[in-house]
Amino acid sequence: MPTTALKPSNPPSSVSPAEHLRLAFISAWLLCSIFYFAQYALRSAPGVMLDELGAALALDKVALGSLVGLYYYTYAVFAIIAGAALDRSGPRGVVPAGIVAVALGAILFGMGEVFTAQTGRLLQGAGSAVAFTGAVYLATRGFPKEWLATAVGVTQCFGMLGGSAGQFAVGPMVRSVMPWQQFWFISGLMLLILAVGMALITPSRKTYESAPAQSTSWITMLAPYKTVLSNPQSWLCGVIAGLLFLPTTVFDMIWGVPFLREGMHVPISEAVARASMVPLGWVVGCPLLGYIADRIGRRKIVTIGGALLLAVTFAGVLYLPAGSAPPYVLGLLMGIGSGAAMIPYTVIKEVNPDEIKGSATGAINCLVFSMTALINPWFGRMLAGMTPAGQPIGLAQFQQAGSVLLGGVVLAIVLTFLLRETGFAAQRPAPR
Repeated sequence: MPTTALKPSNPPSSVSPAEHLRLAFISAWLLCSIFYFAQYALRSAPGVMLDELGAALALDKVALGSLVGLYYYTYAVFAIIAGAALDRSGPRGVVPAGIVAVALGAILFGMGEVFTAQTGRLLQGAGSAVAFTGAVYLATRGFPKEWLATAVGVTQCFGMLGGSAGQFAVGPMVRSVMPWQQFWFISGLMLLILAVGMALITPSRKTYESAPAQSTSWITMLAPYKTVLSNPQSWLCGVIAGLLFLPTTVFDMIWGVPFLREGMHVPISEAVARASMVPLGWVVGCPLLGYIADRIGRRKIVTIGGALLLAVTFAGVLYLPAGSAPPYVLGLLMGIGSGAAMIPYTVIKEVNPDEIKGSATGAINCLVFSMTALINPWFGRMLAGMTPAGQPIGLAQFQQAGSVLLGGVVLAIVLTFLLRETGFAAQRPAPR
């Protein structure tokens, strides 16, 4: 009896197209989160190499502070553009373009000329504005709704870990492993590789949109910002968060190491490590304070509590005599308290219509980093104006200038009382 050879049937794919697409978005989110880590590291790295930059560029520390702060000008502008660009074109082109901009900015910064350093810093800010917004965009398409908040929190942790690494890892690196310029060149090349990987992994729009995208003008894409910015609560959220960011973005990331070295006479290696404690504290404070606010259903009281912790510890950093507190604890607690700055990011989405939540995030990013862009050069000029001619900036000058930022934290606490409570506890009917 003839036998018929049985051909093995191909087993059905264990991964459905929808699941494959979801995994692709998660992979792209992970790469974008790595980009967010890297751009934060490059954001804070100049603060630990001011001596090397000053020698190469022939600039004093005040001028260097202004140059480094150019990052925030383009970041603030492109925070608005990034969200609209993602909605209009999708992440496959926008996010890699942002990575390439940061990569080119890093290479230009490493060339050691004032003009190229300025141009490079502006490019870094413009490209970096895509990182967080892009990661959130990808997370919303890759993660189930119940895991989205966790994914966004993890993304924020990536960024602050990068900010810390840009201080504690880069400082020793440029003093004992490689010249500062080589660090910037290698960073740029690694980011270019990341951009290629991002472009290859990120799904194109046609794979997840059933209908072809409508051609929408930029004016139409930016229209939701009119709604967000016509809401006074949006401005309150932006100002409160911006004031709570300043001790980190201006004082710690740019002036933290000079303050510890020249004001407190701390050795350079210890100064770098101590300054890195603040962004490390953010890694703890952002998810912790966010969890508490969600758990008790109150946004305002947690924001006020975190801001009070920031105010007390920042005052301790400025005014306590050396040795009065464990050297790393105050910076860590200062960063944990600073995590309260992320709560207004939630509130601004809750006080605006659901359909413009992305624009609300872009608006608060713009407001927050516009404040840093405006305050940073003014802070440097204030330090210079308080310092006697021919003398280095000393502890008294850092304390006087820092007290202005401390006053901003106190103002943020006062303004929080004017904020609408959006937590679930405020929505409960009053007991009869």
